[in-house]
Amino acid sequence: MPRKPKPFPISSNTSFFEPGSTVEVSPDEPGFHGSFYLATIISPCRSGSFLVEYKTLVGNSSEGSEPLREVVSLAELRPLPPPETKWDFRVGGEVEAYYNDGWWEGVVKKDLGNGKFAVFFEDSEEQIVFTKKDLRLHRNWVNGKWVPPFEDSESEEGKIVPVTMKCNKETRPERFSKGTIVEVSSDEDGFQGAWFTATVLEAAEKDKFLVEYQSLTTDDESEFAREEIDILHIRPAPPETFVVGRFDLLDEVDALYNDGWWLGIISKVLRGSKYEVYFRDTKEAMVFQHSELRLHQDWIGGKWVMASRI
Repeated sequence: MPRKPKPFPISSNTSFFEPGSTVEVSPDEPGFHGSFYLATIISPCRSGSFLVEYKTLVGNSSEGSEPLREVVSLAELRPLPPPETKWDFRVGGEVEAYYNDGWWEGVVKKDLGNGKFAVFFEDSEEQIVFTKKDLRLHRNWVNGKWVPPFEDSESEEGKIVPVTMKCNKETRPERFSKGTIVEVSSDEDGFQGAWFTATVLEAAEKDKFLVEYQSLTTDDESEFAREEIDILHIRPAPPETFVVGRFDLLDEVDALYNDGWWLGIISKVLRGSKYEVYFRDTKEAMVFQHSELRLHQDWIGGKWVMASRI
């Protein structure tokens, strides 16, 4: 008779999600990837999930429309970001735009002047114009920390006190010389969240580079594949990070799979230096050896940013 699995451990991060707390929910459903909706925690449920009530989404009932309620996982929740003021949006910068009752991840493609910006959304391949008041800088909530962090402090009650964000330094496109080892991403279906190692062969047209992959080959497998990549889908090779001991539950990691590094979250710590990693985009979980994982880092504003570990 198989042994009954242990309940999924609840992280100390759940202290941010007490009943009555205002949160943002990123639904793990097709068509909603990269969006965040304002909600209120109603109550915790089993296995680390929570019942929430949305503030902008409604559901249908016998008595008409009313605020939508649903059960969401811990991985779909984050606290309400502190307010911030006086920042500049730069071309190529990651932002969140308020659209269709939620905040959606995008990239600034053009500064149109007069406080207007053209924002491109990779998942839908749409470009929409927004005013500055409907934009905010994009951040990730990882292991109880905002990445990149807010310049904040804590009050005696432990709540975040907003301060002015300093974003006056201009962000310039990265220039990659011939022979530079880089990592390349793709917007194609089935490849979101993956980075593949490549070598820069030469600069192509404006903000594009010709690269040769180190693990991907041509269709006939006779040679390594070459491709022109735009600046938004290329980054330097991240510095090596060494985890002494073991990875922790809910660590955000890159897993080496199918010749690339794929973004996932440690969902179980197993015996024998093995880990179960959950991939949000595909809703799949797979087991990896310690040597097949690295701590996830983001290339933001010309610097590598890593979430603080609990």
